[in-house]
Amino acid sequence: MTSTGAHDTAARPEPGRPPRRRRAQRVPAALLAPALLGLLFLVLPLAGLVVRAPWTSLPQRLTEPGALTALRLSLQTATAATVVCLLLGVPLAWLLARARFPGRRLVRALVTVPLVLPPVVGGVALLLVFGRRGLLGEWLDATFGFSLPFTTTGVVVAEAFVAMPFLVIAVEGALRGADARYEEAAATLGAGRWTTFTHVTLPLVAPGVAAGAVLCWARALGEFGATITFAGNYPGVTQTMPLAVYQTIEGGDLDGAVVLSLVLLTVSVAILAGLRDKWITSA
Repeated sequence: MTSTGAHDTAARPEPGRPPRRRRAQRVPAALLAPALLGLLFLVLPLAGLVVRAPWTSLPQRLTEPGALTALRLSLQTATAATVVCLLLGVPLAWLLARARFPGRRLVRALVTVPLVLPPVVGGVALLLVFGRRGLLGEWLDATFGFSLPFTTTGVVVAEAFVAMPFLVIAVEGALRGADARYEEAAATLGAGRWTTFTHVTLPLVAPGVAAGAVLCWARALGEFGATITFAGNYPGVTQTMPLAVYQTIEGGDLDGAVVLSLVLLTVSVAILAGLRDKWITSA
C-alpha cells in the first residue's frame, strides 16, 4: 500500500508545474516498417500528381473556363450538401444517441449503409426514388413541375446522400461522450428540451459537429459515382471537378486531368488543414 501511494504521488505533477512530457519510446521495427509502407502507399500517388504536373502550361490550363466553372460548382454543391447534412443529420444523430425506441439498431444500420454502398448503386437508388418515374419523383413532377435528376440540385442531393453518414457518426459519437449531467441540470432549472438542445447540448458537442461537417464536406467534394449516375455530366450544370477529371482523361488529355486533379487536391488539403487546426484537434 505504501509503495503504491508513493508511486502515485511521484507520478502526479506538482501544483503550479506543467505536466512532464512522456519519454520518447523506441518504435519496434515490426511496427515501424509497415507504418512507413502505409505512409508511402498514401503519399506516393499524391507525389505522382505533383511530379507529373505540366508546370509550364499550368497557368494557362488553370484559367480555362471549364476548369474554373467545374471548381466553382464543386465548392458550391459540396457546401450546400454539407448544410443539408447539418440540418438533417444533427437531429438524426441526437435521436440515435439520446432517444430510446424500438428498432434503433436497425435505424443506425440503415444510416451507415451509404458508407459501404457503391456510389453508382446509390445513384441508381436515387433515380428510383426521385426520378421522373420514381416513387416520389413522379409526384413531384406532376404536382410541382419539379424534377431533381440531371440538375444542379440533383448534384447536391447525390452528394448529401453519400456524405451524411460521416456527419451522423461523428455527431452521435460526440453526443455519447458528452456529460449528460449538464442537460439534466438545465432540465431541473426549468429549461425545455429545445432550449436544452440549443443552449446546452449543441455547445457541448460543437467540436464533434464541426469535425463531422468537415468530413462530410470533404466526402461531398470528391463524390463521383452517385453524381454521374443521378445528375449526369453536363458542363456548367452538373459537372463537378471529379467528373471534369474523368471526362478529360477519357478524352486522352492526361496533362489536363493532372492539372484538374492537382487543383482539387490543393483546395481539399488547404481547407481541411485550416479547419483541422481550428476544430478537429479540439474534438
